[in-house]
Amino acid sequence: MHPVRNLLGAALACVALSPPPAAAAINASQLGANYNANHSKINFKVYSSRATRIELWLYASASGTSEVVRIPLTRGDGNVWSTSVSRASLTGAGINGPVYYGYRAWGPNWTYDAGWSKGSSLGFVSDVDAQGNRFNPNKLLIDPYARELSHDPLTPTNLDGTTYASGPLHRTKDSGHVAPKGIVVSGDRQSVGTRPTRAFKDDVVYEVHVRGFTMNDNSIPAAYRGTYRGAGMKAAYLKSLGVTAVEFLPVQETQNDTNDVLPESTADDNYWGYSTLNYFSPDRRYAADRSAGGPTREFKAMVKALHDQGIKVMIDVVYNHTGEGGSWSSTDNTTYNVLSFRGLDNPTYYTLTSDLQHTWDNTGVGGNYNTHNPIAQNLIVDSLAYWRDTLGIDGFRFDLAPVLGNTCEVGCFNFDKMDSGNALNRIVRELPPRPAGGGAGVDLVAEPWAIGGNSYQIGGFPSGWSEWNGSYRDNVRQSQNKLGAAPITTGQLATRFAGSADLYENNGRKPWNSVNLMVAHDGFTLRDLYACNAKNNGQAWPYGPSDGGEDNNNSWDQAGVAADQRKAARNGLALMLLSAGVPMLTGGDESLRSLQCNNNPYNLDSSANWLSWSWDTDQNNFQAFARGLINFRRNHPALRPVGFYSSIDNNGNVMEQLRWFKPDGSVADSAYFSDPESHAIAWRIDGSELGDSAAAIYVAYNAWSGDVNFTLPWPGSHRKWHRVTDTCTWAEGANQVRAPGSEDFVGVEGSNYGVCGRGVVLLIAR
Repeated sequence: MHPVRNLLGAALACVALSPPPAAAAINASQLGANYNANHSKINFKVYSSRATRIELWLYASASGTSEVVRIPLTRGDGNVWSTSVSRASLTGAGINGPVYYGYRAWGPNWTYDAGWSKGSSLGFVSDVDAQGNRFNPNKLLIDPYARELSHDPLTPTNLDGTTYASGPLHRTKDSGHVAPKGIVVSGDRQSVGTRPTRAFKDDVVYEVHVRGFTMNDNSIPAAYRGTYRGAGMKAAYLKSLGVTAVEFLPVQETQNDTNDVLPESTADDNYWGYSTLNYFSPDRRYAADRSAGGPTREFKAMVKALHDQGIKVMIDVVYNHTGEGGSWSSTDNTTYNVLSFRGLDNPTYYTLTSDLQHTWDNTGVGGNYNTHNPIAQNLIVDSLAYWRDTLGIDGFRFDLAPVLGNTCEVGCFNFDKMDSGNALNRIVRELPPRPAGGGAGVDLVAEPWAIGGNSYQIGGFPSGWSEWNGSYRDNVRQSQNKLGAAPITTGQLATRFAGSADLYENNGRKPWNSVNLMVAHDGFTLRDLYACNAKNNGQAWPYGPSDGGEDNNNSWDQAGVAADQRKAARNGLALMLLSAGVPMLTGGDESLRSLQCNNNPYNLDSSANWLSWSWDTDQNNFQAFARGLINFRRNHPALRPVGFYSSIDNNGNVMEQLRWFKPDGSVADSAYFSDPESHAIAWRIDGSELGDSAAAIYVAYNAWSGDVNFTLPWPGSHRKWHRVTDTCTWAEGANQVRAPGSEDFVGVEGSNYGVCGRGVVLLIAR
């Protein structure tokens, strides 16, 4: 994820420790607001080790009204504060519908005074004290364990973010009348369907934004476009494409209620959602049913619709920082947003600088969440378990995941995968990953980089974790677009195509721990990767403006030739789908979606950034190409090895399941692999060794600009080579990928096959 602006911040004004591993228990203290067995009362529990007083404030409506009940909590074992409220007493107080609530907290920097009232400074000592406390009773606090939120801090009717700020100008502003409230959600038995148990190695992942998925789709009723319900209605399409796992961009509550305040503007908008306000709540903006409990019910219904088509549901989660953001100014230690975690126990929930006066920042968007603290880890594990167990989620992709491997809590950052007490290892212990062969468990995927320190960790994650393979992306892009400018060799490419053993084998991990991608939400679309020489983020709505974005994209416009741009996109997609590892497409790339070279559309909640469902002939042809290759991958387990391409027979001999060839048909050696002037490579996978119906699969990749003749290897006894696809322009069309059984005969061992400049050929032996 590229850093984005602190969205609340723009409107709000934008020690190494080694504790023992935390105990394995899912929400052992039952934090949050929970009904008892017969729904006669609600138990409220919240954690704070530093508060001296916490009060529960209850409301009959989400905003615009005063509290109706105010109850002090009692501090108990483990620094858990609690109280119970009967339904009868709520009814007597005038709460007859949904129960909305928040907390107010006092501590050493703002002591309790019985004379305090909303907007008062009584008891104030400092905005932050020497221990890092930032209590402020004028700020109504979101329960970190709330199951739903009523709304975002900023809404179309409340654009004054200073209401939530501390500091001399804002500390006495009371936020209760406009602040988000937790909603007490009643438990239900709503089904999430039958969970797929497919091995991760067999998945094809489709990354997409819930809202952008269907906002432009006229086949979806208008009321359901851009919603969980609308996304569930696309399950059959995803199945027809061959997708087996959908990975949604963040769906936990984030500040996005104000995206539509200024039509045709990206000012302060948050589209992607990488700024989480609450880790349990499905984002209300994406629900057609926005009543209390509606987003939860609708989310589960979407999950069931996808499960019913055999599709896993994964979500992108952001535990490296929160939506509270960081300091408004690097020179001001007083003015911070106080919305939830910070107002309850700032040093527990955030990694602080050594003087405890600021947050430590490896994210660029507001300071590190304190992932090494056992209590802060509890929230991570408890919320992940909630999404898994209650909402039906099958896997998680972790944004800026090296922050979860941090071993420091004060004044530093250090990634250490060997630390049993870090969040990465605790997640694996308490949320067991899916076994290699499939079964129960979750799929855990890391974005293996952050900002600064030793946070670039491709290949550096512990067992149980898969990773977005940025090296795969960069090496293949360089081969396609930067020959002569980037020192890419066939040896590097061979390593990537075969599962990146250099990154994962010594770690005890496997090819399927590599999530292979050419593009993601963060950067160019697949089409733009081959149609743009540089980013163009400053253009007018609906394609911009957006700031930031990577300058070094390894992109090239193929000299402006449209047919070559489509060919290059076919090459990128084909190489990814024919490589060992787990391929990931980004929504719309199967139909050559373009953002006209905007490579950082984090703030672009517009028709241009939503998927298009109206395609021209070239786009339809490309979608047929994508569907055909995904189908080929599904039909051939040789492309989805559980281990790296080799095996040991009964006599202890290494059996080669994959062999590399030069274009002349001889076996590629180390000299060829390391030769910077060699840019054509072919490989043959022995399907019989891998339980595949194909005796052999052959792939030839020509990165040169001119044609190259490839001499075909042995196809197997009594077999001949047949063409599944050729990405070259001459073959472009609706049937560019041949259906099983209709492949074209092209030759036998020793035959020549000419591959066009910058082309890929896929053959099968039969």
